Amino acid sequence: MMKVLKEIKGSVPVLIYQQFKKETIITISNKHLLVSLKTLKKHIGLQYKLLTCISGVDLFNKKYRLNIVYELLSIVYNSRIRLKIFINELSFVSSIINIYINSNWWEREIWDLYGVYFDKHPDLRRILTDYGFEGHPMRKDFPQNGYIEVRYDENKKRVIVEPLELTQEFRFFNFETPW
Repeated sequence: MMKVLKEIKGSVPVLIYQQFKKETIITISNKHLLVSLKTLKKHIGLQYKLLTCISGVDLFNKKYRLNIVYELLSIVYNSRIRLKIFINELSFVSSIINIYINSNWWEREIWDLYGVYFDKHPDLRRILTDYGFEGHPMRKDFPQNGYIEVRYDENKKRVIVEPLELTQEFRFFNFETPW
């Protein structure tokens, strides 16, 4: 484990390095993403050749609101590493399809659910929501009810899409028990 730690610190531009039991987490800047992933994959002492997951996290009310997490596996050394980048809502992330081909689905999913734009992605379009869907449902500022209501009308025998109308005004809940 110490050898891997030395290899990472010597070849990847790390902002924050964290070690929890057997879990290694490194935080890098967005501009060093491609170089870091290529190094982690190609370096003979690391060999993180398998991308197991890409996740998005919304940290509402933070300067760098969105967090993209890349999880890599080295089968040769039987080790995992988690690579994190933090971006704001207007920033874009470079697509890593040229490094890890299986990132295609996850990048499209993060684009669809969080609104993170992946630069130079060959097919960046919605994958889990409808093409006409407005907003990004995994963001914490997305309303729980959504913006529209979709229902089937028995009289018209078709699906109707209309603006959402709430039957009551929003109420303030203080979550204090009355007893």
